[in-house]
Amino acid sequence: THRYPYSEPLKLGNRRINYMRNSVKIVVDAYHGTVDLYVADEEDPLVKVYGKIFPGVFKSMGEMPESLRSHVRYPVDFFDVQAALYRSYHMTDPTVFYNKEDMWEAPREIFGSQEQIMKSYYLIMKLPGEDEPEFILLVPFVPTGKENMISWMAARCDPEHYGRLVLYQFPKEKVIFGPAQIEARIDQTPEISEQMTLWSQAGSRVVRGNLLVIPIEDSLMYVEAIYLQAESAQLPELKRVIVSYEKQISMEKTLAEALAKVFGGRRAAAAVAATEVGEELSVPQTTAATMSTQWTVLARDAQGIYAQAIEAQKSGDWAAYGASLKRLEETLQALERVASESQ
Repeated sequence: THRYPYSEPLKLGNRRINYMRNSVKIVVDAYHGTVDLYVADEEDPLVKVYGKIFPGVFKSMGEMPESLRSHVRYPVDFFDVQAALYRSYHMTDPTVFYNKEDMWEAPREIFGSQEQIMKSYYLIMKLPGEDEPEFILLVPFVPTGKENMISWMAARCDPEHYGRLVLYQFPKEKVIFGPAQIEARIDQTPEISEQMTLWSQAGSRVVRGNLLVIPIEDSLMYVEAIYLQAESAQLPELKRVIVSYEKQISMEKTLAEALAKVFGGRRAAAAVAATEVGEELSVPQTTAATMSTQWTVLARDAQGIYAQAIEAQKSGDWAAYGASLKRLEETLQALERVASESQ
């Protein structure tokens, strides 16, 4: 509604609203069309009124079959509205809020060939401090007028934590590259920009996929797929995969090769640095060989999991897509540990 008193208005599509709640889950039986309305937020004053006007229509969430409750997801449009308001209402100091000194905004990415605002997305991950991975809806934030990542907000979807919003802020003394900065680094890397320019001149165009953000320990890794689409065809073909981690960036034919270039480069740099100061590498040859084998296996596993995630995304199987992302995160964390041990 737009008639709720003492509430800030917001434009949603073609409407201006000032009140929105995630209060009712409506289930339609696909076989006979029966409609059930389950109240997820019993404190919503509008639902209380509707319940009195239409007695017997609303049921409690406790009456929803368990087989359905496990599929309840936090709604994207509602989450996006909350995130839009929180960009300013995270400021708790009245002076800072009045002067809008610490405003946030959604980061930007390049999708296809156009810049766009990065949208919230579902994924499966283990939140900091939790023991088990869970299904969440996530959106990152950057400071207004800047491009470094400042924080990210998540809505928890699993039944035991359903509807709880959590916010994680990065330390202000540590610079975390945001999506726009990674996109700029991609454009500024000579071998990458030259190849993209070359592809765009021969009756085809380069299509850049969504930028995938993968947490690794206390940092972030970015993965972006590069497709080539002929002017006479509508089906893009995967040509390269870009991986960026900390100060390393690489574009290769496969994810495994890109990971090898990024993490292998870090190992080589450590070896050179140790040699320059007259130190001997502490990793014996047998151990180094073992680590190399482990690294190769993990890199191949990551490549296979990434391919599965892409296929799940194409088919719209978001549960499989989220599970693949979680497996990819775990594999990359193992890869990072092997790379660190070999330095």
